Amino acid sequence: MKRILFLNPIHTNIFNQPYLEILKQYKNKETEIEVTSLEGVGPKHLEYTCYEAIAMPNIVKKVKEAENAGFDGMVIGCFYDTALRAAREVSQNMMITAPAESSLHIGATLGESISIIVGQRKWIPEMQENVSHYGYTNKVTSFKSVNLGVHEFQKDLTETKKRIMQASKEAIKKDGADVIILGCTAEFGMYGELQEELGIPVIDSGLAAFKYAELLTEMKGKMNWSHSKRIGYQSPLLEENFV
Repeated sequence: MKRILFLNPIHTNIFNQPYLEILKQYKNKETEIEVTSLEGVGPKHLEYTCYEAIAMPNIVKKVKEAENAGFDGMVIGCFYDTALRAAREVSQNMMITAPAESSLHIGATLGESISIIVGQRKWIPEMQENVSHYGYTNKVTSFKSVNLGVHEFQKDLTETKKRIMQASKEAIKKDGADVIILGCTAEFGMYGELQEELGIPVIDSGLAAFKYAELLTEMKGKMNWSHSKRIGYQSPLLEENFV
């Protein structure tokens, strides 16, 4: 049995139950999944870098709490991959994934040219930085904004799907995309219908991060492949105890 925690790194539980229901549909039989969010007062979305900065300490604390509670893996459920490196540093044994990195790894194996469908244009610069950092600049052909905020995606699903479909078709026709990544975890529950009409892979980024976490925890259990602690993900000294 492997235990994976999916963290919505925002100070609201509005997405927790819907995400749990979706992940239950796709999890392996031996996987136990829990979904949580950040407690207390704080940002209810991370559309701004300053909001990410506010959320980061609580994300890192959640990592330690999850590891102490015996979880084998954890997903940081924001496409900015907020605090991913920090989370891997403080974790001693737990495997940690995030949507952008996971989606790009998977998308790059499924096609030659990726387009990422995002909510607001504001999000694109930071996401472009992550694409470059992960080494996928030559794979991502475009970003497309549908002019929706995080909490607007699920309000009118017909309108949301219409906008994503239009942006995706433009990416296919004008940019040559043969893989679509939904660049916000709030775009959940839509990939199947979109994929069927578009005829190319459409990656739900939250689901991708969860399945990637399952894969990594399985590899750790069977081959002992885990986050290397030699250089970049080296953990702080335990006696410093700042986390």
